[in-house]
Amino acid sequence: MRRPARIAALLGALVPAAASAQVAPGQALQQKPYFALYEVLGKPENWKIHGTFRPRVEGLGGQFRPAPAPATNDLFSMQATLFAEYDTGPVRIGGEIFDSRAYFQRRNSNSIATTEVNAFELGQAYLGFDMADVAGLGTVSTLTVGRFTQNVGSRRLIARNQFRNTINAFTGIAYDWENAAKDRLRLFYTLPHYRLPDDRAGILSNSIEWDQESLDTQLFGGIFTKAGVLGGILEAYGYGLLERDSGSQLEGIQTRDRRLFTPGFRLYRVPKPGQFDHELEVIGQVGVARNTAAVTDVTDVPVTAYFVHAEAGYTFKAAWTPRLSLHYDHASGDSANPNSYTRFDTLYGARRFDYGPTSLYGAVQRANLISPGIRFEIAPDPDWDAFVDYRTLWLENPTDSFAATGVRDRTGRSGTFAGHQIEGRLRYWLVPRSVVLDSGVAYLLKGDVLRNAPNAPNTGDTIYGYMTTTFFF
Repeated sequence: MRRPARIAALLGALVPAAASAQVAPGQALQQKPYFALYEVLGKPENWKIHGTFRPRVEGLGGQFRPAPAPATNDLFSMQATLFAEYDTGPVRIGGEIFDSRAYFQRRNSNSIATTEVNAFELGQAYLGFDMADVAGLGTVSTLTVGRFTQNVGSRRLIARNQFRNTINAFTGIAYDWENAAKDRLRLFYTLPHYRLPDDRAGILSNSIEWDQESLDTQLFGGIFTKAGVLGGILEAYGYGLLERDSGSQLEGIQTRDRRLFTPGFRLYRVPKPGQFDHELEVIGQVGVARNTAAVTDVTDVPVTAYFVHAEAGYTFKAAWTPRLSLHYDHASGDSANPNSYTRFDTLYGARRFDYGPTSLYGAVQRANLISPGIRFEIAPDPDWDAFVDYRTLWLENPTDSFAATGVRDRTGRSGTFAGHQIEGRLRYWLVPRSVVLDSGVAYLLKGDVLRNAPNAPNTGDTIYGYMTTTFFF
């Protein structure tokens, strides 16, 4: 492969992502939309310019969260992005604006949060330096400095969010390297952005306020990817997180003062028609933290936590490209011992691709969870795809809150069975390469814990649905 082409391939995989929506198979975001802003502007030389607009409506009944969360909930949200990059040759100058807004939130809704609202934010503003052979003959490298987003590894620990309305972003430096054998290395040191506004009035009014980064929260580490291992790809990584309270006790940001080291590995094989595929990811977590973010909690306790994801699938060589896969997730929960902390922390990862929609739903996450499941997917043609997913839900520790629900029985008497989750999704290109419809439902059949724990709401089973339309330009 010629060197410029290899640099382009590396950039496509590793530099700050500009896509904000998942797309159907066969319709990569790199394909030119029918209405392309870049063409409207006269195809300026050495520029990349594109954007998205995504309105979404969603509703939930049979709330699983404890009071005062509303028993039923609905939300209308909008996300817009505008990305531009100028390539001078050895240096690229890039930036991207995010605009995430939400409307019609109900009182005490979980949507009144920075996960839904972050209006008119300069999420990316970076310099990218492209280098060839600097780290050895036949290698390509990039160095990125400034504000950027990042998808690292499986995206379970560090990700640019796709379903969630707001997007993780970081300020810092990242170095990416690749050799001719497709081995890759990424090293980074970043300051995660703290999204603002974070007060109720500011969120409800979709106020515009510049996000903050500071040395009070630091995320750093590296990941090495080796191709051709046991018929697949091997990733090995280690990430560090240093966190402390910032500002005054009355106006500052209170945290659990996490100081964590999170090492792990992932072995996977990409699904292909007529082949078996697999994925195994094992993550450990050690360090110190505090049990709560309360100002009065000044006691550091040791952290020991873990997470395992295992998956095996087969893609049939048939017209609709059906794939059947088995899944297993196991994340540690916190014990009743106040002198230690054992609940797994997913850092800045995404979870929609594993556990279903987030936003008003998002019951399942990588914490205090044991969950086997099965998924069936189809992709009949490039215009649409769909899947159905079923998983059972158990607590790893009966005295800790279950996953992301907030439901907890400190005595453990409610047991460990949380219920069953059934999820389905359909994506269809209304206008190929330009407008995609994404709709889905999730049904949570509550088990003993979600029905009988002291703070479990008496609202019946949970039903959730959403519909999203994304416009690419």
